[in-house]
Amino acid sequence: MIKQWKIFLTAVMYFTRIRVPQNIGHDPEHLNKAATYFPLVGGIVGGISALAFLVFSRLISTDIGILSSMIAGLLVTGAFHEDGFADVCDGFGGGWTKEKILLIMKDSRVGAFGVIGLIAMLGSKFLLLRELPSFTPELNGSPRLLFFNYRYFIGAVITAHTLSRLMPVVALQWTDNVTDPEHSKSKPITDRRLPLPALLMAILFGVLPLAFFPWPFWLVILPAAYATFEMTKYFKKWIGGYTGDCMGAIQQVTEIAIYLGWIIVWRYT
Repeated sequence: MIKQWKIFLTAVMYFTRIRVPQNIGHDPEHLNKAATYFPLVGGIVGGISALAFLVFSRLISTDIGILSSMIAGLLVTGAFHEDGFADVCDGFGGGWTKEKILLIMKDSRVGAFGVIGLIAMLGSKFLLLRELPSFTPELNGSPRLLFFNYRYFIGAVITAHTLSRLMPVVALQWTDNVTDPEHSKSKPITDRRLPLPALLMAILFGVLPLAFFPWPFWLVILPAAYATFEMTKYFKKWIGGYTGDCMGAIQQVTEIAIYLGWIIVWRYT
């Protein structure tokens, strides 16, 4: 249990800006196994984002609450996944060979494709999140009902963060990392496929929030899984595998897919 706790804290240290005890270092063994807790870390990020929405939507407005939720997620993760998504937009938008794509993605500067991609991604998140409170009863009673009244919004946000972080873990099981180890910030943690028990644990963490909601909401797994499959196939076609930036892009796109799926399920079931 102590070892697993250290592996979990390694994942927290690697994927967020949350401070961990100083004795948690960069043990290669812990780094290689930290992907197991990727979805659980997503649950923490999602919980913080949902809390920011609840606070600021009650104090100011729903739109400010949604904006605060998005900013909270960016601050907690250091825009780790958004950075990868922007690099993928630049690399695959501006490169026509494997070598050129990888070279562009290594560049720390953000190009036109990356900027356009980020605007589209953040704008889509805001608009989809803006739809979610419309399904939630207005809070007219005791403030103690806050979490209950907004339970579907909270569930959507936490599910999107856990499940979207499970998808890269699943994707890296059937393709190879093509990054140069000397220039990769994520290769140590995405270079090895997880053993079956660790993969099953990651899946459990990824889908756990859905256990608290009616069964139709489990359908949001389908668009997330399909987007993951298509993106992984696309990356494999062009560069022969994946990079850490590709995994970040999968997380961002599947998060959008989950929000969209959640809204569709709510409206039509």
